[in-house]
Amino acid sequence: MTRLLVLGSVLLASAGIAAAAYAVEMPAWAYPLNPPTPVIQFKDDGSPQHVPNSNVAMTRQQIAARGTVPDWYPDEHPQMPDVVAKGREPAVRACGYCHQPSGAGRPENAALTGLTPAYIKQQVQNFRNGDRQGSEAKRVPQNLMIGIAKAVSDAEVEDAAKYFSSIKPVSFVKIVEAASVPKTSVVGGMMAKHPEGGTEPIGTRIIEVPDNTEVAELRDSKTTYTAYVPVGSLKKGETLVTSGGGGKTLSCNICHGPDLKGLGDVPRIAGRSPSYLIRQLYDIQNGTRGNVPLMKQVVAKLDNDDMVAIAAYVASREP
Repeated sequence: MTRLLVLGSVLLASAGIAAAAYAVEMPAWAYPLNPPTPVIQFKDDGSPQHVPNSNVAMTRQQIAARGTVPDWYPDEHPQMPDVVAKGREPAVRACGYCHQPSGAGRPENAALTGLTPAYIKQQVQNFRNGDRQGSEAKRVPQNLMIGIAKAVSDAEVEDAAKYFSSIKPVSFVKIVEAASVPKTSVVGGMMAKHPEGGTEPIGTRIIEVPDNTEVAELRDSKTTYTAYVPVGSLKKGETLVTSGGGGKTLSCNICHGPDLKGLGDVPRIAGRSPSYLIRQLYDIQNGTRGNVPLMKQVVAKLDNDDMVAIAAYVASREP
């Protein structure tokens, strides 16, 4: 608590940042919604499926089944507690299904490794209390998490928090500056390359897609992603993140540590999905993520270009 009070004093004293929020358009590309008729589909013929570097075999039906977690690398993580491995159906889906047994998460949700148990528990409480509503009311991953948070027990949250915080964070996303990007569709709550191919201008967006969509949909926790960002984003992001951009914001390392790997219960942000980071910046500015008063000061003057640049640079850092 003392550390947070000191950080708050530093922020308020050094910022010189007005509290008035900018009118920023919601970055809909960061809140992708599954289409009524999926463009990307994979045939289920009942045959065993495989992913690279794993001896495990599972059918698509087994992968999709509720009450189980697809675990392609069972020897590479600690023993999962019940709430992570199986959940408590029907109200509590297994944490490891969305966030994966490795805690690496995917672009539509959050990576949980490198976070303290106290921080993870607080976020569940925030979902439960309505402090993390999200800016897109129809987005399934957000609504699913809100429902689980309201149904999960404190003991289950404790078990999950200890489990995920014990795993060393790894980043599977590569940041690439580009003027044009692959055309995309939405599958599983995230963007993926359109099966018909093609490219389009990037605009003021981050287009984060799995390098192999089929492997991603088999829920391989080692799926790699490429996040395309506008040309010049990394340099601009570095300036904003490390110095505050001449009063536009505050240096992120004041709270998140010099390497952005977290400081006490202030979370790690380095190496996280840029899609996730964008959503948090916008949700805080938009007021749909509350209980983060210090961050309100940080995001107050950011526009879309700033948020994209910050997310690109932070995601490019080693976790």
